[in-house]
Amino acid sequence: MICQQLELEKPSLDMEFTTTPTPPINGHTSLNSFTSNFTKFNSALTAGLLNPMSPPPRSSPTLIEMMANEPDIQSSNHILPNPSVPVAPKFQISAEDKQVLAMQRLSDILAARSPGNQFNDASSSDIKLALTSKDGITVSMNVHRPILVAHSRFFAMKLSDRWIKQQRVSGPYIVEIADCDDVEVYIETLRLMYCKDLRKKLMKEDVTRVLGILKVSAAIGFDAGVLSCLEYLEAAPWSEDEEDKVVSLLTELRLDGAGAAEVLKRVSFEVNNGMEEERSENGDVLLNLLHVVLGGKDERARRDIKLLVSKMLRENPSLGNQRKKSLYSACDMCFQSLRHHFLRAMASDFTEVGQISRQADNLHWMLDILIDRQIAEEFLRKWASQFELSKAHSSVPAIHRFEVSRVTARLFVGVGKGQILVPKDTRSLLLQTWLVPFYGDFPWMRKASKGLDRHLIEEGLGSMILTLPLAQQQEIFLGWFERFLNSGEDCPNIQRGFEVWWKRAFWRRNREEGRPRPLRITVATIDKR
Repeated sequence: MICQQLELEKPSLDMEFTTTPTPPINGHTSLNSFTSNFTKFNSALTAGLLNPMSPPPRSSPTLIEMMANEPDIQSSNHILPNPSVPVAPKFQISAEDKQVLAMQRLSDILAARSPGNQFNDASSSDIKLALTSKDGITVSMNVHRPILVAHSRFFAMKLSDRWIKQQRVSGPYIVEIADCDDVEVYIETLRLMYCKDLRKKLMKEDVTRVLGILKVSAAIGFDAGVLSCLEYLEAAPWSEDEEDKVVSLLTELRLDGAGAAEVLKRVSFEVNNGMEEERSENGDVLLNLLHVVLGGKDERARRDIKLLVSKMLRENPSLGNQRKKSLYSACDMCFQSLRHHFLRAMASDFTEVGQISRQADNLHWMLDILIDRQIAEEFLRKWASQFELSKAHSSVPAIHRFEVSRVTARLFVGVGKGQILVPKDTRSLLLQTWLVPFYGDFPWMRKASKGLDRHLIEEGLGSMILTLPLAQQQEIFLGWFERFLNSGEDCPNIQRGFEVWWKRAFWRRNREEGRPRPLRITVATIDKR
C-alpha cells in the first residue's frame, strides 16, 4: 500500500506537524533495537552482578520495579552506615536505559486494547500518526481519520474532505506531530476519542494526568475531552500542590463555558456585582470570624484558634481597606467591653471582673496582628488617649488589671523596635498615660504571665524613651532611677537606656565645651569700579 505524507501547519501546545518523513517506531515491533540492551541490563540486576558485595535476592526486582521504588532507595541512604560493613555502590540508571523504559511503557499503552476497540488497529486504520517528544522519543500508532475529524476541530480542519480530494494517492497517510510535551498524555487523549464513557475512563487517572489530558484536549479542540476533564476536576479531591496546578492551568487556558467556572468555585467566590462588593463581603466574613474567636468560651480552644487565625493572616499579606476596618471594628468591640467592666470593678462591682483580663488578652492578640501588618498606629493613638481607664486603674485589684499593662508593654516594644512609627507627641502621651500604671503592674506581670520576655520589654521601653526630646528623657529616667532603687526586681531595669541618656546629656556636652571653635574665614569682594 502506498503511503503519502501529510503536510500540516504548526498547531498550539508546542506541537509541530512536519513535512519531512521521519521513520516512526511502531508500538509493537519497533522496540527490538532497545530490547537486547534492556534484557542484558535487567539480567545483570537479577543476578546481582551490579552489587557484588551482597548475595542475589530470592526474588530480584525488575528494573521497572526498582525505578518505581527509587524514592524509597534514596531515603534509606540517610541511615548512617556501619563502618565495618562495606557500602555497595549507589544504583544509577543511565539516560539510555530510561529511554528504554519509557519506550516499553508506551508500547504497553498502545498494546492494551479492549475487545472491539479500534484504537491502534492496523487493519482498519487509514492514517499512521507519529508522535515525537522534545527529548527525541518517537512512537507511531494507527488511527482513523473519521474518528479524529468527528472529535477534534483541529483535525477536522487539517484532514478535511477538501484536502482528501486534492490528494492523488489513497491512504494510509503518514502524519507526524513533533515537539510534544508528553507523548504518553497525547496518546491517552487520542485513546479517549475511541471511548464511549469518557468519565468512567478518567476515573482511573489522577489529577495530574487529567490536567495533562485537559491541556492536549483544549489544544486540539477535543470538546468532549475538555468537558469530561472539567467534570472530573470538579468532583475529585485535590492536594495543595494539585490545587495550584489546577488554578494555574485553567487560568492559562481561559476556557469558555461554565465547566471551568464550576471548578474554580472551589478556590474563589463568584463575582456578580463587582470587586467592591466582593471586598466588602470578605471584610464581613473576617469581622464575623474575629467576633466568634473573641467571644469563644473554651479558653484552650480559643488559644488554638487564635494561633490559627494569626497564621492565616500572616500568610496572606494583602490587606484592603475593608479588612483593615474589620480588624479595627473588632478592636473597638474589645475597647468598649474593657471600659465597661473596668468601670464596674472601680465601683466595687466584681460580678464579671474576669472579663477585664479576657478583653485585655483579646486586645493584645489584635495588637499583634495589627503590628504584623504594619497598621497599629491608630491603635496606639487610641490607647494613649484612654485617660479614664488610666485614672481608674489603681482602683481595681492588681490581680484583675495587670493584663491591661501587657497591652501597654507590647506598645512599648513596638515603638522601641521601630514596628510602630508615630509622632513624638503621641509617644509622649502614651508614656504620660500608662507608664505609672505599668510600673505598678510590673511585679504581677513578672510573676503571673507565662512566657513573658522581661528583657524584651525593658529594652523596648528604654528605646522608646530615647526617641523623645532630651528634656523629656531626663524627666522619665530620673523618675525611674528613684523607683528602681526602692523596688529592685519589681521595677523594670532600663539601665542601658539610662546610660545612653547620661552620655547624651553630659559626656557629649562636655566634649563640645572643650572642643576649640573652628576658625571662620570671611571672603570679601572688592568692587574695582
